[in-house]
Amino acid sequence: MPRIVECVPNFSEGRDAGKLKQLTSAIEAVSGVQLLNVEPGADTNRTVVTFVGEPEAVLEAAFQAIAKAASLIDMTTHRGAHPRMGATDVCPFVPVEGVTMAECVELAKRLGERVGRELGIPVFLYEEAATSPTRRNLADIRKGEYEGLAKKLADPAWRPDYGPAAFNAKSGGTVIGAREFLIAWNINLNSTDKNHAAEIAYELRERGRVARTGNTKPFYYRGKELKYAAGAFPCGSCAFVGASYAEVKAHCAKEHGYDLDALLVQAGLDLTALENQKVYRPGLFKHCKAIGWYVEDYKRAQISINMTNYKVTPLHVVYDEARKLAAERGLVVTGSEIVGLVPFQALLEAGRHYQALQGKSAGAPLIDVLRCAVSSLGLSDVAPFDLEKKVLGLPATSATALVTKTVKDFTDEVSRDTPAPGGGSIAALAGSLGAALASMVATLTHGKEGTEARDAELARVAAASQRVKDGLLALVDEDTNAFNGFMEARRLPQGTAEEKALRKQKMQEGLKAAIDVPWRTAELSFEALQLAKDVSVVGNPNSLTDAAVGAQMAFAGVRGALWNVVINLKDLADPPYVEAMQRKSAELHAKARALADESGAAVDARLQEMIAKKKA
Repeated sequence: MPRIVECVPNFSEGRDAGKLKQLTSAIEAVSGVQLLNVEPGADTNRTVVTFVGEPEAVLEAAFQAIAKAASLIDMTTHRGAHPRMGATDVCPFVPVEGVTMAECVELAKRLGERVGRELGIPVFLYEEAATSPTRRNLADIRKGEYEGLAKKLADPAWRPDYGPAAFNAKSGGTVIGAREFLIAWNINLNSTDKNHAAEIAYELRERGRVARTGNTKPFYYRGKELKYAAGAFPCGSCAFVGASYAEVKAHCAKEHGYDLDALLVQAGLDLTALENQKVYRPGLFKHCKAIGWYVEDYKRAQISINMTNYKVTPLHVVYDEARKLAAERGLVVTGSEIVGLVPFQALLEAGRHYQALQGKSAGAPLIDVLRCAVSSLGLSDVAPFDLEKKVLGLPATSATALVTKTVKDFTDEVSRDTPAPGGGSIAALAGSLGAALASMVATLTHGKEGTEARDAELARVAAASQRVKDGLLALVDEDTNAFNGFMEARRLPQGTAEEKALRKQKMQEGLKAAIDVPWRTAELSFEALQLAKDVSVVGNPNSLTDAAVGAQMAFAGVRGALWNVVINLKDLADPPYVEAMQRKSAELHAKARALADESGAAVDARLQEMIAKKKA
């Protein structure tokens, strides 16, 4: 399994293309690192860079980029809309595959120590790498920004985790850490007033806002600030006023479900001296950080959001609420933009949400679901959104894969005088077509008048059929690749006893791979057969023969794949494995044959009934 770490440094330079090229070149010069995305912003004067690779390579590339930024960027002259504290403002490590969060924390500490020691930059650790709860939140560390950094460093409570506690005027300070995937996301408004964006941002974000009273409709920020006073402790979320802080704290916990202590500490208040301090109320969403700003390039205000855990708070939930809050204030959300990358699963979940609102079943191809998410979230509002470039973890198919060919080209390829692609690939293709027909019948039937009682079953069939179809399409190429791997083993040299032994070992390994792929094809094709049979019962009668053809194609996938399993077993020198696979193959064939016969007989009977009714 590959070990992949993502690193997303944010540099305080978004206007000078020459400097940005030097920064990215420093990253790409490190072997084993892949640069995925570079997202500059002129108004923010900030660039978000995303790269991935093996842990040690990513660590080295991160240091080289920070060193290059320290030499190129002069913070004494920096101006931009985005909060910032240094030339490399923040540099998080994110576990992607085969790497734990603990390992990313260790990478953050090693990088921080080196940056502080070799570059003389004050370094603060944040998120999972934080050395204290007060340093976990990036916004808390960055409060006061570059302009307030000298004062912060003079405070013993803010001694940096690494590097000198002295102000580095040119480079400022750097925040390094480890975190879950962060989605940097801006929601666009039909307004040029940044106060409008901030108004909605404060409602959405977990941290919330100052509580107000009086003229709060439609814009809450126009109201009068609430403050604590002796014997009068207002609740920020309702009209309740407690006689003591303890009373209002208990009220907030019981009636509104939040910890008032935590909320006020996050806002920077001293809990021992609350009189005459501002009252706060929490925002709507956990793991959501947001501010409002105006972007000259787009001539509009934006709600700038950091989603720090999309698994808890999904994109579509925040977007729908932002639209609602905007409408209440006479504003319109025109769309949004992703800065950097977005995880595949986050976009997929949004697409499924909006397709469900449209009454569609879950049986749409992945690309259709993702396109629905892009259009529903308005992700191309201010710039084109390229799925292949912007989505991390997007299932990819090689440009040379068999399944990317036209039907004619694929058929021609099979017909040539080469042993692969052969029966195994065709069996996988047959099974995938069976699953596709099952999905088609289910989606054509779903949501129509009179199908209410069957819609749940139709949705299940449609979703499962898409999963099976995609799995079988992948096996079309896997089967050919497995055969080619076996043939490569056969071509190994056999001049010495050692070479003969190695060749034999590799051939046996190749045979097991050549058996595993068609076996998985057979299992998935059996699922497709069952799904086609199920939908022939609950689907639209006018599509009955489509489901029947799907069942037969799926059975062909099972039978063809099992033949490929059996023929490869004869040359395998592992009697227990051979015996077990022969037994399993015979059992699966018997089940598939019975299911196909049952399905075919039921379809024939229904067709005869339909013909008889038509004559009558």
